[in-house]
Amino acid sequence: LKRIFDIVVSIFVLTTFSWVYLIVALAVKFSSKGPIFYSHERIGWHGKPFMIHKFRSMYTDAEKMGPALSSKHDPRITPLGRFLRKVRLDEIPQFYNVLIGEMSIVGPRPEQVNIAKELNEQIPYYDERHIVKPGLTGWAQLHVYAGTLEETKRKLQYDLYYIKHRSLLFDAEIILKTIYNIISFAGR
Repeated sequence: LKRIFDIVVSIFVLTTFSWVYLIVALAVKFSSKGPIFYSHERIGWHGKPFMIHKFRSMYTDAEKMGPALSSKHDPRITPLGRFLRKVRLDEIPQFYNVLIGEMSIVGPRPEQVNIAKELNEQIPYYDERHIVKPGLTGWAQLHVYAGTLEETKRKLQYDLYYIKHRSLLFDAEIILKTIYNIISFAGR
């Protein structure tokens, strides 16, 4: 049922909101130099890497010093990117990842390969979050913004809680809270 839900919602969002994609794509293109989309390898279900797709919210040379966790006042993020992240519009291309089965609408957020490897070495049970598909939104995203190792440990606790208690009803609660965060500009 979860997979059917993911497919139906992804098709609905990808078709119904295609006009929003066009507006965001043009805004990204004209707000700073670089490509419209950002594609990056992430760790997915059962630890398999996949390419995640987002609207670009950072300057093109943002990771010249290597990948890093984003912070609250991250200078790598463009002014438009801050807004896109706040309302999560940078994430909407990931509905394609959901449609093709690499992600789910609800699940732990996928992490960059290098960062996931480091965190797996530093945090016990970190790898357990990969026993379910990564998600566009998740229980942890509603509670913790992980910019430090301690926050990442707390985030893992929420991810593991979700995995243990996952259900369609719990997913519905997470989706409704995510929608509330989006319309109230509560995102980061």
